[in-house]
Amino acid sequence: MNAIFPPTSRYALTPTASLERADGGTVTYLRRRFVPAPENFALLQWHRVVQGERLDNIAARYLGDSEQFWRLCDANRALRPEELTGTIGRQLRITLPLGIPGVPHA
Repeated sequence: MNAIFPPTSRYALTPTASLERADGGTVTYLRRRFVPAPENFALLQWHRVVQGERLDNIAARYLGDSEQFWRLCDANRALRPEELTGTIGRQLRITLPLGIPGVPHA
């Protein structure tokens, strides 16, 4: 785990790398984070977007934490959060966190 970020951050499991500068100093940076394929998440339910909804409120409702909106982005293959609530009637996948298997046909 990456100690720079809290365990609930999307970057918590992203490894770091270091670059030595010409002056001898070291710059530590995050390696690229690849967004997982939505098919890798266990689906819990669907949510239909209604007018005026915000992604942070949807995250708070289903995930218990408004700052976990990024999990909805990952589960729905969205790079920009506003993509998910920009279309009224869009169906959003509400999923378990990556790596936690669901129960088929539950």
